[in-house]
Amino acid sequence: MKFKLKFTEEAAFNLNVLEENPSFQKKLKSVRKALGYLEENPKHPSLNTHKYSSLSKEFGVEVFEAYAENKTPQAYRIFWHYGPSKGEITILAITPHP
Repeated sequence: MKFKLKFTEEAAFNLNVLEENPSFQKKLKSVRKALGYLEENPKHPSLNTHKYSSLSKEFGVEVFEAYAENKTPQAYRIFWHYGPSKGEITILAITPHP
């Protein structure tokens, strides 16, 4: 099953910042690759997807964290949840890991 990705305003802004900054091209490539994996299989091994409990409580739905990058400074993470409709994934934020 292929999922349709929906982006919150924050996530769309996060992605736009990456797209407009030439120094972020490598990170943008990693984020786009991860988004492609999310569309095809949210449990793809390279995403290292796991539930993110603190945000799950805040949003009232199960929120997950997926890795766009790993073992790199300021590695990007994608926060998302299933829905609102069947076959959809909502991207909440695309942020660097501190």
